[in-house]
Amino acid sequence: IWACGVILYILLVGYPPFWDEDQHKLYQQIKAGAYDFPSPEWDTVTPEAKNLINQMLTINPAKRITAEQALKHPWVCHRSTVASMMHRQETVECLRKFNARRKLKGAILTTMLVSRNFSGGCALRPLPPTQNMQRERRKESG
Repeated sequence: IWACGVILYILLVGYPPFWDEDQHKLYQQIKAGAYDFPSPEWDTVTPEAKNLINQMLTINPAKRITAEQALKHPWVCHRSTVASMMHRQETVECLRKFNARRKLKGAILTTMLVSRNFSGGCALRPLPPTQNMQRERRKESG
């Protein structure tokens, strides 16, 4: 989830939450969770998005938002009801090219799948066949 929070931060403003030329200082920032939402880039980002990032970039994994909780967060679930603030033109164009919410959902779902796979959790069930797969099977059998 931490990595998904970093990705979301980058998707929203185009630069990472942690940055320093000095690798040691960069590592210290990451370890301390020292990031902020500087102006003017973050002035146009909704409070809900910032809240989700804060919950994803919580240092203590036990207190960090889970994948299931992140998928139920208002910024992810209630896109149409969460008021969007006016975006700068560059941000709007960036978001048109890269749908942050869709990519975030995919990253969270992938994290859940990998986590379950390596933790010996639930057995994975095969996905139901898609229409394309069904057509291919018909072609092969017919």
